[in-house]
Amino acid sequence: MFFASGINGALGRAFLLVGIIGSLFGAIAAITSARQRDQAVAKLIPRFAVLVFAASFGAFAVMERAMITRDFSLEYVQKVGSYSTPAVYNFAAVWSALEGSILMWVLILAGYTLGVTYWLRKKMDDVLSRYALGVMFIVSLFFFLLSFGPANPFAVGPEGVLDGPGPNPLLQNHLLVMFHPPLLYLGYVGMTVPFAFAIAALITGRLGEGWLLATRRWTLFAWGFLTFGIILGSWWSYEVLGWSGVWAWDPVENASLLPWITATAYIHSVLVQERRGMLRVWNLSLLVATFSLTILGTFLTRSGVVNSVHAFSQSAIGPWLLTFFAVIVIVSVGLIGWRGDRLHSPGSIDSPLSREGAFLANNVLFAVFAFVVLLGTVFPLVVEALQSRTIVVGEPFFDRLTIPIGITMLTIMAIAPVLPWRKASQELLSKRLFWPAWCGVLALAGSVWVGATGLAPLLTFGLGGFAAGSALRQVVLATRRQGLRGLVGRANGGMIVHLGVIIIAVALAASNSFTHSQELNLEAGKAASFSGHTFELVDVVEVKTDNATAVKALVKIDGGKAYAPAITKYVLQGMNVGTPSVKTGFAYDIYLTLEPPVRQDENKARIKVFIKPLLLWLWIGGGLMAIGTVLAAFPGRRRRKPTSPTSEDDFAADLLVML
Repeated sequence: MFFASGINGALGRAFLLVGIIGSLFGAIAAITSARQRDQAVAKLIPRFAVLVFAASFGAFAVMERAMITRDFSLEYVQKVGSYSTPAVYNFAAVWSALEGSILMWVLILAGYTLGVTYWLRKKMDDVLSRYALGVMFIVSLFFFLLSFGPANPFAVGPEGVLDGPGPNPLLQNHLLVMFHPPLLYLGYVGMTVPFAFAIAALITGRLGEGWLLATRRWTLFAWGFLTFGIILGSWWSYEVLGWSGVWAWDPVENASLLPWITATAYIHSVLVQERRGMLRVWNLSLLVATFSLTILGTFLTRSGVVNSVHAFSQSAIGPWLLTFFAVIVIVSVGLIGWRGDRLHSPGSIDSPLSREGAFLANNVLFAVFAFVVLLGTVFPLVVEALQSRTIVVGEPFFDRLTIPIGITMLTIMAIAPVLPWRKASQELLSKRLFWPAWCGVLALAGSVWVGATGLAPLLTFGLGGFAAGSALRQVVLATRRQGLRGLVGRANGGMIVHLGVIIIAVALAASNSFTHSQELNLEAGKAASFSGHTFELVDVVEVKTDNATAVKALVKIDGGKAYAPAITKYVLQGMNVGTPSVKTGFAYDIYLTLEPPVRQDENKARIKVFIKPLLLWLWIGGGLMAIGTVLAAFPGRRRRKPTSPTSEDDFAADLLVML
């Protein structure tokens, strides 16, 4: 075993060293060939991309091998590995803590770098392409150095360790741990691509819209991965944590939300730049902010500076990440200032009642949204650093400030799809908003009829119907003209995404406003009632596995299937973890948790019951967003020309070069 362990540690560090060398020389080759117009050096770039990817894949594979073979000579395996951990969770344990998660970042970034290199294989003579790849190699170099240094997963641990505790129990009781973190990282890391092209455009002075169009799909897919990762994280919270909610404004949750907000703003505002040549500085700033926030989010989640349910590991990598964050911001802002004279927009807003006016209002709201979330997340850290006291910014702060923002966004979502570019007449608006407005009225009336109360929920339901009607109007018109082909394309795929967002907003408003709960003391054979349902304890059973002992209460709901909320004791960690059980329905979920203390031999159990309206529709909305993202990534049948020239540069030439 010692010999095998030595191989794992040596191979892993060797692969990381190769990745460092490959990233360094890849960056040198890309930048040098761009500056000197050296075609011979440019031909080396794909080789370095392959080398970097091979090194990252090799390092990740070695780490998986060490985990699968339980190589307890490595400190990381000692920390998250165990012979008693089930195979699937042992595989996922690689990214369950700091060192492994940075290694996953390295692998995904190397994959993106290789993918972009292959995409540009016939355009490697383009200077902008080389600079963009140079930026990606530099980012890769930083994370390889981070993994080789302070976040080294191949460090040798203390001798004589024969077994470990395994990953945190919360990371080994649901299969979503296999998908939630990788998808988030695919979104996080994917934002490197548009950021790299933005920096390249600033360096080269090619600040037209060609590079925007060229990177549209990369940005959209990264946004889609991040979106779906956040949705799966909410599902994981709902299914695992036992508090019946999906979002708690946890600092780590906020760290993933922040780049999503700025990326969403960019996806909307970039349409204005493509169409009218406006918002160039703003869009560049959004890309810089998005990438910078991924680094800041990594700092918050992995440095140990915040207390969070997600804080599964802590490390001293904070100074590295903060320094890198500062360099990114300073360099990016400096480049934008340097090119300020070439970033003047040739277009302007003709009327607030226009598509571009709505997008601008949308971006203002997103900016305010991001500021609120960032303030609530970072402010406690600032207070602690300056005053050595701890404060908590909780749900009331975020809810009080974000709910009005969300309601206003729904209003804009209802109006924006019917607005033309440049200016809308009152007659046109009246015609196009007639049926969507009636959808809103019917949604509001239906909500009141079923008993909904409260200003915020009723506004959400009414505006949600209004916005859904507006989105469906565009989808119906497109499918009438083109059949199912009309669902493909950025505009109509975007409407599918909007429908998903609306469904999520309505589901959140319903579940947050109208959830009711009750604690029931159940005895075997005796039924209890709550909210029109009966609950009967069938049995209390104990289930033992190699790493845990679970006590489950079998509870029949309305005389039907038995559900099994449980409390599981993980022996090695000495932790008791509650696991809820959920009866899912289209109208509402019945969410059961087992409350301690509980004994198998007593045939009694204390069950907390939550009735959660419309919760299933949150996951349906997330699925619609995923489908819409895929549809939006592919071009529609018609290619419309901009309403006015969008660039002082030769737009067509840029497009031919980059696509």
